[in-house]
Amino acid sequence: MTPIHEVIHRILWDVDFGNADFVVGYYDRVYKRVVRVSFERIRLERGQHFGFELIGHDGEARMVPFHRVREVLRNGVPVWSRPVAE
Repeated sequence: MTPIHEVIHRILWDVDFGNADFVVGYYDRVYKRVVRVSFERIRLERGQHFGFELIGHDGEARMVPFHRVREVLRNGVPVWSRPVAE
């Protein structure tokens, strides 16, 4: 399985692949379900190898560890997934 950070880097750096609408689904431990967010709300910090910042609707940044990412959709079609582990 391709590691999630490699998928994210491909979205950022592969012009042909990245020219689409992406959604990332991560497991939210508070809501106990997969939450889907637009890739546009994700901020990657240089040198951060364990997760990314998610900018909430309230403008606040939250850290999401890569191990909680469960799916990536490109134009509504799954291109990467792993089972939900609770």
